[in-house]
Amino acid sequence: MLIHPSPYALHDPALPQRRRWMIGMALMGTLQATHADYFDQYGLRPGSPEIDVGTQPSGFPSGVVSAVMRRDHVLQAALSELGTTLRSPGFRRGADMLTLLADQRLDAALLGDMPTLMATASGQAWVVGLVKQTSTALIARDNMAMRALAGKRIAVVEASSAHLTVLQGLAAAGLTEQQVELVPMGVVDMPKALEDGVVDAFAAWEPFLTIALNRNPRNHVVFRGASSDYFVLSRAFVRRSPQAAQQLIAAFVRALEWMRASQPNLEQAARWAVADSERFSGAAPALTTAQVRAIVRRELLDVPSAPVLVDDGGPPRLKAEFEFLRRLGKLPVQASWTQVEAALGYDGLSQVMSNARHFQLTRFDYRP
Repeated sequence: MLIHPSPYALHDPALPQRRRWMIGMALMGTLQATHADYFDQYGLRPGSPEIDVGTQPSGFPSGVVSAVMRRDHVLQAALSELGTTLRSPGFRRGADMLTLLADQRLDAALLGDMPTLMATASGQAWVVGLVKQTSTALIARDNMAMRALAGKRIAVVEASSAHLTVLQGLAAAGLTEQQVELVPMGVVDMPKALEDGVVDAFAAWEPFLTIALNRNPRNHVVFRGASSDYFVLSRAFVRRSPQAAQQLIAAFVRALEWMRASQPNLEQAARWAVADSERFSGAAPALTTAQVRAIVRRELLDVPSAPVLVDDGGPPRLKAEFEFLRRLGKLPVQASWTQVEAALGYDGLSQVMSNARHFQLTRFDYRP
């Protein structure tokens, strides 16, 4: 597999200054990642009196959920009684949060499939519930098929669920990583990179799939892979602040219930999320609030079980992904599915939902 730096990243003021191992533990032994200075500037530290929840403002519906949670005054009042407050620093990708979860600079996060596996296989995090159930996709130009990507440049966010989709697509087409050039790139740059011919394809999630498909009718989906996002809590945080953890879970449930309650609520949530994304990226919105609403409905609110994780009786999809990653050497042999299974079995969500009155799950007070 050949890795080339993105030409767009060269103009990024947050250009990574150094490479290092993502987490100094066995799970991360085979995976390199960029330590990006932008999140160093947040001043996050272990043992902070604030509760720090890592978010991805530019990803939907995850960014919509976090936009609603951070404006939840019921949560703010509950945390104030516990002597703490909520902070929700934004990140460009889930992999950037893994070191911070591991060393307790983050207490919780909204993550995609691959970062969730990495955080849980080492026993660092509990999985609260489902934030998204959809697919990531590989986008290319014209009628290019997956097999035709041999020798081509594919933009990826390293250690993301979309990266996993690329690996699955290559395997399905009988290709290996060594037969393509993977280009690490920020997901916000991918539609333009494809348009400019800098890459031949890219793998991403919403809203960047919709952005690319809207931008040029020649763009099309080459391959889709099942994808989910999750709300996770640091196990250390749950041990240290069990009541605050329960209040976070309650706010998570409330956010979904409030958006499901009415179209105006969902419209407001979409406006907040678009504004948060614009502030975080410094770029004008690429999607309308109507498009954001459609993504949230399709990928979260219309999933009947959400936020509850449901096992369909067969082998969990995450386990298949876990084994796939390990076969490809993306996880070391020490990575434990038992730890992932334990994290998925965390009962924090059921405890909160079974005590709806105490946790005020139907009391809504959202303000900017």
